[in-house]
Amino acid sequence: MIWSEPYGPLIGTGVRVLTWNVWGEHGPYAERAPRVEKAVRDLTPDVVALQEWAGQRFGYEHAAAVTAQAPVAVLSRWPIVRQADRLLPGGPPEGEPGAVLPGRAQFCEVDGPRGPLQVFSVMIGAYRLGDSRARQEQVRALAAFVREVASRRHPTLVCGDFNAPPDSDEMRMLTGRAATPVPGLVFYDAWEVAGDGGPGHTWSNANPYARPGLYPDRRFDYVLSAWPRAGGAGHPTRCEVVGDGAEPGSDHYGVLAELRY
Repeated sequence: MIWSEPYGPLIGTGVRVLTWNVWGEHGPYAERAPRVEKAVRDLTPDVVALQEWAGQRFGYEHAAAVTAQAPVAVLSRWPIVRQADRLLPGGPPEGEPGAVLPGRAQFCEVDGPRGPLQVFSVMIGAYRLGDSRARQEQVRALAAFVREVASRRHPTLVCGDFNAPPDSDEMRMLTGRAATPVPGLVFYDAWEVAGDGGPGHTWSNANPYARPGLYPDRRFDYVLSAWPRAGGAGHPTRCEVVGDGAEPGSDHYGVLAELRY
C-alpha cells in the first residue's frame, strides 16, 4: 500500500448518523415531543443514537434500548444482529459530598448494506461541571466495553451525551490528546473533522430549555468514530448541529454526521 492511498481507494458512499439527548419526558413533553419526531423524520438518518430515551421509534423498524437507569437506545434502518449494554460506574466522589449518577452504554452491531456497523449510544451520567474525575472513570469503563465487544475490522461509532467539552481531560482521553484508556483505541470527533468551524454548542443558553441551568455554552454531544477502516470507512465527511431552531425539542441539540461507509 502506498502512502498516497494508505486506506486504498476511498469509499464514495456514506451513512448518516444522528445522536440526540431527547430529555426523556421532562419539561413540556407534549409540546416538544412532536418537534423531536419531526426533526428526526426530516433529517432521515440511517442510524439514530438516543439518550434519555422515552420510547420513541420514529418509524424505524429496528431498535434496541435499555430502559433502566440512564436509558439509551439505537434505532436503525437495517437489522440489529448483536447487542449488549454496560452500566458505567457512579457513586460519591472521594472526599466530596453528593452522588454521581451512573452512565450507560448500549452497543449494537447493525447489519448494513455494505457490511457491519458497530454503534454505541452513550450517556455519561456525571453532569456537574466539577465531576470531571467521575466522568473520566466512566470513560475508562466505556473504553473497556468497546474493547470487549467491538471488532477492529468494522467501523465503530461512539455517539452520545458526554456532559464534557472537547478540551476536558475525559474527551482528550478519547481523541488521543491524552493517554488513552485502552492502547490503540482512539476516536475522531466528527465535528472537529467535518463541522463548519464554529463552536458547535449543543448545550446553549439560546435554548430556553437549557437556559435555566445557568451553565456556560458548551459542546457536550458527539459522534466519535474509531480510526478509519479500509477505504476510509468510518471517516467523517460532514457534521452539523440539529434541532437548534427557534422551537427546540430538547434541552440538548443533536448532532448529525455523515461518514464514509
